[in-house]
Amino acid sequence: MLGFRRSRHRLTTAAAVFGLLVAGAAVQASAAAPAAAATPHRILFDNAHAETAGNADWIISTSQPDPLGQDSTPSAETDWTGALSSWGVALQKTGDYSLKTLPSGSSLAYGGSTATDLSNFDTLVLPEPNTLFTTAEKTAIMTFVKNGGGLFMVSDHTGADRNNDGEDAVEILNDLMTNNSVDSTDPFGFSIDTLSISSDYPSAISDSSNAVLHGSFGTVTKSLIASGTTATLKPADNSAVKGLLYRTGYSGNTGAFFATSTFGSGRVAFWGDSSPIDDGTGQSGNTLYDGWNDTGATNAALALNATEWLAGGSSSGGGGGGGTCTAAQLLANPGFESGNTSWTATSGVITNSSSEAARTGSYKAWLNGYGSANTDTLSQSVTIPSGCAATLNFYLHVDTAETTTSTAYDTLKAQVLNSSGTVLSTLATYSNLNAASGYTLRSFDLSSYAGQTVTVKFTGTEGSTLQTSFVLDDTALNVS
Repeated sequence: MLGFRRSRHRLTTAAAVFGLLVAGAAVQASAAAPAAAATPHRILFDNAHAETAGNADWIISTSQPDPLGQDSTPSAETDWTGALSSWGVALQKTGDYSLKTLPSGSSLAYGGSTATDLSNFDTLVLPEPNTLFTTAEKTAIMTFVKNGGGLFMVSDHTGADRNNDGEDAVEILNDLMTNNSVDSTDPFGFSIDTLSISSDYPSAISDSSNAVLHGSFGTVTKSLIASGTTATLKPADNSAVKGLLYRTGYSGNTGAFFATSTFGSGRVAFWGDSSPIDDGTGQSGNTLYDGWNDTGATNAALALNATEWLAGGSSSGGGGGGGTCTAAQLLANPGFESGNTSWTATSGVITNSSSEAARTGSYKAWLNGYGSANTDTLSQSVTIPSGCAATLNFYLHVDTAETTTSTAYDTLKAQVLNSSGTVLSTLATYSNLNAASGYTLRSFDLSSYAGQTVTVKFTGTEGSTLQTSFVLDDTALNVS
C-alpha cells in the first residue's frame, strides 16, 4: 500500500519535484536543529483603523508588523514606542507570545495567505478602532472568532471620534456585532452603552476560579475609568456572557465595565475604556495618560490575564463554565507512529513515505498530492469531558506545484462534527496559498464541545492538474 502511495504522489513537473525535495530537506534540517522556544500564543494588534489618530497611540511598537524590529529583547516599556508598549513588552518577556501589528493601510482578512492573516493568530486585539470595519473585515473577524479565535475589544467613551469621520469606537464595535454577515443577532450577548463616564474605579466581582481575575499575571481587584463607557449584558441572547468588573453602584446586566463571552469555538473580551491600557509613553506630540501603572487599579494584570485567556492559555473560561477537569491528551495515535490505528482515513493517507518528511518520527498523514482530482479524509472520534477547556493542536505542512498567488485550487478543511456526522464548525480552511517550507503549528479552542462526543475531521480536496500536498503530524487534543 505504501509503495502504491509513493507512486501516486508524483508531481507534475520537474520543478515541482525539486520544490518538494527542498521542502522535505528543510523540514528534516529543522527537526535536527535545537528546538526553538515555543510561542504558542499568537497575538495580532490592530493599527489599520485609525488607532493612532489624534492623541491616541494604541500601538505596541512603531516597528510594524514585527515589533522585534525595534528591539528584539525589550526589557522596559520604552524599548518599544507606543502607548501600548507596556502591554506588548510584558507579553514578549514571558517568551510565550508571538506579537504582530496589522499596519495602517492594511485590511483584516481570514483564510488568506498574508503573514498578518487572522488564520495565523490566536487572538485579535482591537484597541479603540476609529474607522468602521468593511463588510469583508467584519466577516473575517466574526468567522475568526467563531472558528476558535480570541477577540479583545477595547472601547472608549461615546463621542471619542479622534479622526473626525463621524464614527467613534462605541459605534464601530456595536456595528461589528449587529451588522455582519456571520451572526448579527447579538452574537456575544452584550451591547456597548452610549455613555461618557468621566471617572471611576470599577470593582471586580468575587470569583476565585475566574482565570481573567485570578490568572498567572496576578489578581485583579479594580480597573480605571478616565472617560469611558460600559456594556449592557443580555444573557438571554448568549448565556456565556459574564460581567467581571462593574461601574460603582452597578451589577448584574447593567454597568459592566469589563465583560467576557464566547461565540462558536472562540472567546471574547470587552473593556469600556482605553485609558487602562495606556502606559503614558508613546510617539512625540501625543497627550497620553498612564493608566497601566495607576496604583489604584490592577489594569496590567487584567489586560495580561485576559490576553492569556483569549489565546487559550488558561484552563477556566472568563465567560462562565468552570468545574473540575483532569488534564490529558485525548487523541489516540496522535503522531501516526502506530500506522493505521485509531484514525479513519482514506487509503494511503497515513504513511511513512520518504517523499514527504514527518515532523517527528517516521509516519505522518499525507492528504492529496496526486496532481489529479481526488478527495482524502482523516478523522477520529473523541469524547471531551464536561468542565474541561479543550485545545486542538496539529502541525501542518503544505507544498504545491500551483503557481497562483490568488486562487485556492486545492483545499484542506479542519472540522468538528457531531455523532451524526453533522458539521458543527469548520475550524479553518487551508489551500495551496498556504504553501510554505516546514511545519506550522495550528491551534483551536474546542472548549465549547465539553461534555460531547465529537469527530475531528480533515478533508483534502485536490483539483485536476497541479498537485498540492497537505501533511499533518503531531496532533493533540489537550484538556485541562
